[in-house]
Amino acid sequence: MSTTNYIGQATSRVDGPAKVAGTAKYAAEFNVPNLAYGYVVSSPIAKGKITKIDAAAVLALPGVLQVFSHENVPTLALLDRSYKDDIAPGGSPFRPLHNAEIKFSQQPVALVVADTFELARYAASILKIEYEVTGHETNIETKRSQGFEPGTGKTGFMPPPAPRGNPDQALAAAMHSIDQEYVHGTQHHNPMEMFATTVEYLEGGKLNVYDKTQGAFNSQQVIRKVFGLSKEDARVISKYTGGGFGSGLRPQYQLFMAVLAALELKHSVRVSLTRQQMFSLGHRPHTLQTVQLGTKPDGSLAALQHHAMHETSRFEDYTENVVNWSGMLYQCDNVKLGYQLAKLDVYTPQDMRAPGAATGSFALEVAMDEMAYAAGLDPLDFRIRNYAVRDQNLDKPFSSKKLRECYHEGAAKFGWEKRNPAPRSTRRGTMLVGSGMAGGVWDATQQKAAAKVSLTADGKLTVQSGTNEIGTGTYTIMTQIAAETLGLPLEAVDFQLGDTTFPAAPIQGGSWTAASVGTAVKEACDALGEKLLKLAQQLEGSPLEDASFEDVEFVNGQLRLRLDPNQAVVIRDIVQASGEEKVEADATARPNMAKQQQYSLHAHNAVFVEVEVDEDLGTIHVTRVVNAVAAGRIINPKTARSQVLGSVVWGISMALMEETVMDHKFGRYVNHNYAEYHIPVCADIHDIDVLFVEEEDDIVNPLGVKGIGEVGMLGVAAAITNAVYHATGKRVRELPLTIDKLL
Repeated sequence: MSTTNYIGQATSRVDGPAKVAGTAKYAAEFNVPNLAYGYVVSSPIAKGKITKIDAAAVLALPGVLQVFSHENVPTLALLDRSYKDDIAPGGSPFRPLHNAEIKFSQQPVALVVADTFELARYAASILKIEYEVTGHETNIETKRSQGFEPGTGKTGFMPPPAPRGNPDQALAAAMHSIDQEYVHGTQHHNPMEMFATTVEYLEGGKLNVYDKTQGAFNSQQVIRKVFGLSKEDARVISKYTGGGFGSGLRPQYQLFMAVLAALELKHSVRVSLTRQQMFSLGHRPHTLQTVQLGTKPDGSLAALQHHAMHETSRFEDYTENVVNWSGMLYQCDNVKLGYQLAKLDVYTPQDMRAPGAATGSFALEVAMDEMAYAAGLDPLDFRIRNYAVRDQNLDKPFSSKKLRECYHEGAAKFGWEKRNPAPRSTRRGTMLVGSGMAGGVWDATQQKAAAKVSLTADGKLTVQSGTNEIGTGTYTIMTQIAAETLGLPLEAVDFQLGDTTFPAAPIQGGSWTAASVGTAVKEACDALGEKLLKLAQQLEGSPLEDASFEDVEFVNGQLRLRLDPNQAVVIRDIVQASGEEKVEADATARPNMAKQQQYSLHAHNAVFVEVEVDEDLGTIHVTRVVNAVAAGRIINPKTARSQVLGSVVWGISMALMEETVMDHKFGRYVNHNYAEYHIPVCADIHDIDVLFVEEEDDIVNPLGVKGIGEVGMLGVAAAITNAVYHATGKRVRELPLTIDKLL
């Protein structure tokens, strides 16, 4: 073991200097020799088929290498399943350039490859394509009257549990009850870095594929299956990702197109998407929810019913875990949860930060606020009164749960007790002032992951795992874990990731990377530590000759006896004396299913928000936010705080701004740009306090971490909506909460 304390310390990003200096390279920044450029042509129609492609004028342009379309793309991967990735939902995945059929607006229909990007873009603009248009349906409201298909649950998320108790009877007998619908429109991820793939074509047809992705192995798996390549022939590299938020979990179509062009032309090729094309890659689905709540005379929940329905594509059954959280967050013996899909002529929705939970918690937490007012109770007291000490969905105890502490510590920091509960009771000049709160719950998950470590004679430790870095601080926390485990300074550790030649790791999503890869790094370092002890015991006159691994610790570059620190050997000297150039070890970490399956594993949070609403104009300003998070052990409070800050900003965005508007006449998103897809700017963000509630949990994983990327966003949109009601007395149940809904 080690007493060198890095875990739990606020540590600056080890990759920060590379990002600031511009030496951190992203997928479209690798300048490989002899590079050609591909530009994607997108369909202007939502449904129909291509009747004619005339590429003569394009191919006549000097410098144009090829125009790829369904007419000349070779027959690839005849089996539909070859296109399935690690998180593909049920159904048939979209196959780019496969045939003449058009399934959604902005569908990629051709790829123009040329010597320069500018030429490829111009050539794409003059490519002549004719279409036959057929009727489409993109409006979920129309599908509401036609009936919905039941969700398949084939995405890895659990389908809603069976009803418990008698919710209909309990609701009818309740002293107070509410029955409301909650809606949010389509939202798109919009990370700063747009999707791009640079394929370096090497001798013998081998490829180095620089891809924007949240899972290098996922991208490699798909192109291997589709193009029949070996692992050695299809190396995928992704060292930095400029934001993903879930959009990078599935390999996107520019990857297929870049590899296709490189193999066919035997040439290095880069394909980059435009901001407009980023709106063709999946989204948080337009969702309609109904929540019915009833209370007993003492204010406890008598009944809870939550039903959600959202869109999916015609070809895949994308499903989200929207309603399940409602059955576990509060104590209620009469619960019914339902979930349905509407198949529309859109691209398949995709996981978007806190998928399902961000959607479901908005409806549930606004409903809980409404129920509290209807029952004459304080919204915080109402939640505490209905606190769940056990997961009733699974009928299991929580491995740990400090949500009650989140409520108390968050409320104290916010000053909740000073709140006048009456709506429209507080003013600040011309502003109506309101406060609201909400809570959240997210899975604490560990996946199988592997890591390799190598210590050289100069005392430098290299750690490798094929995980990704999407801005969360992975480089830094893995460096901290390795440095602490082997008692080395941070600067002596080089953590390397994002390469399919490294040990395998899962996609970076679901808030499981710290738990999964971190555990693998810790186990690999421990394995190396045991090798170092054996080597140290071979030294002449070794003070550690009879020591077991439990008797020693790694501190300040030394391997020493725990009970007698003076009996020590310098780690660097151990490697040098061994005569080996380096000492290596590896490990594959797996979750302890036998232990974990006995419990419900989750992180929790509580959010408190103050808003100011201009009484005349209806403009909303979020002036203060306190987010109290219980997520197990915090590896790095600095990067963890940044994650929660980002989550809060996104929650503000979800509540007040974000909405992708569909013109149903054309089946096309009309605000597919940064100018009209509104997101916050610095002037929209004010005071944000982040509290981490201490929580020890040795069940979730050996490190005791739960992940914070998702849970920090939960409850924010609902708390803002509740605060706006408290300020104005007007309840809005549809996001985004825009001015017109208050006037």
